[in-house]
Amino acid sequence: MVPDVSTGSDSRGLIVYLFGPGRRDEHTDSHIVAAWDMAGAPDPGRDPAVTYSQLAKRLDHHTDLRTRELGGKKPPQHVWHCPVRTAPGDRYLTDAEWAEVARRVVHAAGIAPEGDEMACRWIAVRHADDHIHIMATTVRADGRRPRTHRDGQRAQAECRKIEAEFGLRRLKSGDLTAPRTPTGAERAKAERQGQTVTARQWLRERAYAVAAAVSSEADYFTVLQSLGIKVKTRLGPETGDVIGYSLAAPGDTNAAGEPVWYGGSKLAPDLSINRLRERLPDQEVADRPQYAADPAEPWRHATTAMHTAHSALDSGDDAAAQGYLAAYGDALYNIASATTGPHRAELRAAAKAFNRARRSAIRADHQGATALRKAAKELAYASSEPGGLAIALLFATVHLARAAAKWHEQRGHEQQAAAAEEAFRHLQAGYQQAAPPVLADLARRAPRAATARRFEQDVRVALPDHADRILADPAWAALTTALSHAETAGHNPRHLLAEVGSERELDSAEHPAEVLNWRITAQPNKRAQAARGRRTISGASSVAATLHPPATSPMAMRPEERGQHR
Repeated sequence: MVPDVSTGSDSRGLIVYLFGPGRRDEHTDSHIVAAWDMAGAPDPGRDPAVTYSQLAKRLDHHTDLRTRELGGKKPPQHVWHCPVRTAPGDRYLTDAEWAEVARRVVHAAGIAPEGDEMACRWIAVRHADDHIHIMATTVRADGRRPRTHRDGQRAQAECRKIEAEFGLRRLKSGDLTAPRTPTGAERAKAERQGQTVTARQWLRERAYAVAAAVSSEADYFTVLQSLGIKVKTRLGPETGDVIGYSLAAPGDTNAAGEPVWYGGSKLAPDLSINRLRERLPDQEVADRPQYAADPAEPWRHATTAMHTAHSALDSGDDAAAQGYLAAYGDALYNIASATTGPHRAELRAAAKAFNRARRSAIRADHQGATALRKAAKELAYASSEPGGLAIALLFATVHLARAAAKWHEQRGHEQQAAAAEEAFRHLQAGYQQAAPPVLADLARRAPRAATARRFEQDVRVALPDHADRILADPAWAALTTALSHAETAGHNPRHLLAEVGSERELDSAEHPAEVLNWRITAQPNKRAQAARGRRTISGASSVAATLHPPATSPMAMRPEERGQHR
């Protein structure tokens, strides 16, 4: 059961909508199911002699008295509106049950506490099977305004109790960090235009994807504009600095033909200008992501950073862990952008799903997650997708998503835990699509039997408690190939097995050889690193200037990322 509190100033206009046919003639049998005084509330849905003006006048009685006291000026935002909707699949409630819901919601929200004869006037209108609209005028009989602080959160808490008592679907409790949901008008507009998402949702996804890829505030606005999105900034009166911004989707206009603007914080709490600056400090050119000499480096850096983030979730430092989750959300967008295989759709869905899990009421400390965020931005500029390393990174993201779900669950973040679980399912599906061909190819290139026997001895010495399960794993042949490559790259197989095997317990791993294979695949090439270290590089500053990515980011260069909102 979902309550959605908002305020306005046009009581008559809202009444006309509640008792009218709706935007698509979807309103049927509009009538009042509950009110401050059922005998004193005129019902245009039941009495043909009652007009909208009569109902508005009765509702606004105390507001009108207050208006005369204020010299003819009504209090600002004096109309309180709260649709309450059951979840899809729930049974339809009777009028009597909806009446109880309405009375409990206005009591919990502070609009009309039970037994308070001075409370605000309100009505609850039903014009569909699955929801009601509660409308109130927020001036009490004694002339005071009601105490509606945190009214939406209190209404939500009451709805959780009602769900349990009425046998309805139990929705997840929120913590006021969820993005604003599209209004009914926004959804109706999207349907008329043949869009599957509203302009607000479309802009939110583009804003997250761009913020994940760029390295400065200036680049953020530049790339958004390159995608056809209109950008309007608000400047401080004294300093001239940007203190806020709004975005408008291409072709999204109001009745007057003007762009429909959405403020950053109205898209999502962490897209406000201040929250963005915590993650996008202006940096010098030398600090921006560089094109690596080795195309595999961005993937390897990101995989290493994922393992660090996993450890951070177990550290007990909640602020640092929350910072890593925010950086992980960015990383998912860039991994999806850098991926070319058929599993790309699952990665995009995972990034979208994880947006709800990337923030909570815990204030994030973004400093500790700098390495993960930097590695993620390197991926936005990656020029190729190395098969094995790409799967190793995907494998790490799968396990981090599951760890994120557990972390949120332990702290009672129900909505975030559910979102992380959804992201995990998408990532797991993507991994199951992408990994088998790569594992099969590694198995086909397994070293000779003598070398495999030597690696078997290394496993028994380095990981004696897990050796039998590792050797019986179908991925053992692929692991021998990974060990052979690592040995060629300068690693001691026995030492490497002991190192990667100690990073996390293998007891719960269904396929321990597969786990080890991806960990070893992500190890750097020691011989190549040593060779690069011996080189003398001249003209470093000019090379950096040549290699650093342009302000408009590769995202703006990819046609498939430019989806037009018509």
